Amino acid sequence: MRFLFFILAYFFSSVLSAQMVYTQKTKMLGSPFEMTVVAQDTVEGNYFIQKAIDEVKRIEHLISDWIPTTQISQVNQNAGITPVRVDQEVFQLIERAIKISKLTYGAFDISYASMDKIWKFDGSMKEMPTEEAIKNSVAKVGYQNIILNEKESTIFLKNKGMKLGLGGIGQGYIADKIKALLIESGCKSGIVNVSGDIFAWGKQPDGKPWTVAIVNPINKNKVFATFPLEDSAVETSGSYEKYVTFNGKRYSHIIDPRTGYPASGIVSVSVFAKTTEVADALATGVFVLGVDVGLDLINQLKGIECIIVDDKGVVHTSKNIDLKKYE
Repeated sequence: MRFLFFILAYFFSSVLSAQMVYTQKTKMLGSPFEMTVVAQDTVEGNYFIQKAIDEVKRIEHLISDWIPTTQISQVNQNAGITPVRVDQEVFQLIERAIKISKLTYGAFDISYASMDKIWKFDGSMKEMPTEEAIKNSVAKVGYQNIILNEKESTIFLKNKGMKLGLGGIGQGYIADKIKALLIESGCKSGIVNVSGDIFAWGKQPDGKPWTVAIVNPINKNKVFATFPLEDSAVETSGSYEKYVTFNGKRYSHIIDPRTGYPASGIVSVSVFAKTTEVADALATGVFVLGVDVGLDLINQLKGIECIIVDDKGVVHTSKNIDLKKYE
């Protein structure tokens, strides 16, 4: 009888400890959003996913520049007029963004939203903008003119017409915040994918790590490497769908905020880092910097790696990535 009880107790404890993978896809921030969690049952799975969705909405109403009542919108509306007090969370995000702007020599710049949108990638452009129009389009861009006051927790845009846009770092920040919140809530494993900004933590129920496939955008059917993601992030910036071609040269939809010209020479950059925020911002920066300067920068940063596909389809990697290991 005691033996039978032991078997039953073991059976029920195994059932209770069984874990399942729950995934939900939706659209948030105007982009695809996918949340995958490992949970004991549907109730717990839905609880974790709803937590993630609520966190996206919370941050969106702090940093989105398209919602007029957010703190970032208030900063933009008061450009050249007065500093705006913001939450420490927002202040520190802007502070980190400025550090990455300096690190990338301005190739990543959160004041890019000040640019005049003179380039069209919907097929309507028949000729290049003039040099003067391109030069004027970035006249109000410049992270150096974002004035932070740590003591007062204020942000001031020095020049009228300046605007902050967190599209190049905000989604990565949101992915990091979701991961931290879910771990705090008891979710030991999952993947958050905010429009390609991916963070994975923990392991799958079978004990294997989560993996991400990197494809060659020129041949989307070809996966050239599959990488394990263990408590780390990856973000891919690409121009393989939005670009224009003039005089045989391909111009991406990712604009160099320093010059006003679209980045060229690269079709895809994937950056691996310990936070999605950093991966997000650096992917944009490397895309603009180009293959040689971009790889040189990444090779100087500890714990960060990248894969670049140029416009000829050639794959370039930072020094600590061995593609053969992951093919």
